[in-house]
Amino acid sequence: MFGAPHPLTASASPLVPLPRRPLDESCRVRRWYERELGWPTVPGNPVRLAVGVRFDVLDVPAEAGHAALRRLGPGSPVAVRGDRMRLLVAPGSAEELSGLLEWLEWGTLALDLIAIGAGGSMEAPVPAEAGGVGGLLPRGASPPGPLGPVGSQGAAVWLRPPEPGCEVEASLPTLSALGGGGDAPDLVRLVDTVATHCHRVRLRRACAQPPALRAQGQ
Repeated sequence: MFGAPHPLTASASPLVPLPRRPLDESCRVRRWYERELGWPTVPGNPVRLAVGVRFDVLDVPAEAGHAALRRLGPGSPVAVRGDRMRLLVAPGSAEELSGLLEWLEWGTLALDLIAIGAGGSMEAPVPAEAGGVGGLLPRGASPPGPLGPVGSQGAAVWLRPPEPGCEVEASLPTLSALGGGGDAPDLVRLVDTVATHCHRVRLRRACAQPPALRAQGQ
């Protein structure tokens, strides 16, 4: 008298819950920066950090950046992505870069040195999971998983991570440190070191080009 019962499916039965979506990684990253560090982020995905509020950024070839690490304080954050390094410096430093390069007699040369200041942004390196607790890797350690060695797959990672609970501004290179007795690193010496090694990288790349291209000044 009655037809055979229809099999229930997850989509047809209100008793079978739909699969839960995993916590969105970008939301976790954004919360970490905004709540743990107090750093503003830019709306949208992937997560980007607003520059010019808590810090400015010098974007340089990784080789030049590594040479300049000795000019940074131990708590000064540094990020890498591929063959580029991002050095965090005091807010307002980007506006001073052109004048500094002129004063240091680097102004007439084309240097692979990019300053990001107010109104700009940088990719937010993903905080790694360490020991099952949300946090960052120890200084200099390589992140586990698909990233492999630091920055090897093109994702930005921290070489020197920021520390929650610490005021980042006190550790950043600043122009006001020139001639002062404070603990902040000197922006002038940092820029001079970075410019010197950027120039060396440029000369080496030029020498590696075929003679025809060198003759054309490329």
